[in-house]
Amino acid sequence: MLEILSRRLAAKRITNVTLLQGTVDDPKLPAASVDLELMVDVYHELSQPQSMLQHLREALKPGGRLVLLEYRKEDPTIPIKPEHKMSVAEAKLEVEAEGFTLSNVDEALPRQHILIFTVKNP
Repeated sequence: MLEILSRRLAAKRITNVTLLQGTVDDPKLPAASVDLELMVDVYHELSQPQSMLQHLREALKPGGRLVLLEYRKEDPTIPIKPEHKMSVAEAKLEVEAEGFTLSNVDEALPRQHILIFTVKNP
């Protein structure tokens, strides 16, 4: 996928994007380098979420945010397998355990929570 994206960026002469290949437990982002981390329907798939969250926290700049979009487990009418859904309570419990604070829950989307986390103050 990185190779495909690299070719597309080159074809469009986009030069302000740096591609990095992470691992299952580390996105390989430099410390304090990111303003916003966006994970769309990804968090529930992580095999090593605690390690990933620790690295994501380290990569955030001061004031940065981690945003998760996850299908609402609380709504049984959403036609997604239960293992692909998360409740706000589940996400809050797991993510806050790794040094984040849930700062906002946006329910503007019809099927997904938008969960906005910031780094917990020391």
